[in-house]
Amino acid sequence: MTTLALGPSWLDPDFLIQTFGLLGVLTIVFAESGLLIGFFLPGDSLLFTTGLLVVTDKLDKPLWLVCVLIVAAAVLGDQVGYLFGRKVGPALFRRPDSKLFKQENVEKAHEFFEKHGPKSLILARFVPIIRTFTPIIAGVSRMNYRSFIIFNIIGGALWGAGVTLLGAALGQIDFVHQHIEMILVGIVLLSVVPIVIEYLRARGQSKKAAAAAPQEPDTGQSPAPRGRHAKR
Repeated sequence: MTTLALGPSWLDPDFLIQTFGLLGVLTIVFAESGLLIGFFLPGDSLLFTTGLLVVTDKLDKPLWLVCVLIVAAAVLGDQVGYLFGRKVGPALFRRPDSKLFKQENVEKAHEFFEKHGPKSLILARFVPIIRTFTPIIAGVSRMNYRSFIIFNIIGGALWGAGVTLLGAALGQIDFVHQHIEMILVGIVLLSVVPIVIEYLRARGQSKKAAAAAPQEPDTGQSPAPRGRHAKR
């Protein structure tokens, strides 16, 4: 199977799977789920391709085992992210930008968490970048640990097993085999849609806030003179 590399070859899902196998998939899922350096990794397309390769016998592992291991890696990744957030605390918001860390990503994840609450751990799984930082923000916010575990497991199962099974189901359709490049590009575009919508929504709110801000009335009069020549 040939795929269209969406960026460098080492970010191409097919290349990663063929080179590193299932262990590579689990490592990437773990890193993208809660390590700061994992936000750029191809999670959605990687899981979809994994499911597709399993049903086409190009990844010689039982589908149920692959799903269980992927879910475990996703849940453990969020767990590490949560513990990291609890340890670092508010200092994370003062960390300077670098090549692998942007304060903007932390702020977006924080807004997402504040807006959706605990369920953000489920929703964020399907939003690139946000899914990496949300468990960390949950730790910084000291979210109730029991609630975190519950939502973490639900989100990890829906995303990890869900996207993999989707790839496995569609992988049995000839059209998907013939247009795999288009399918992978579509998955990446769909995963970016929530970010674009959120950006447009925030931009629209900023414009409304600016338009609604009270402005000082223009009286047409010159300011009163000051100094020793001012009329007393």
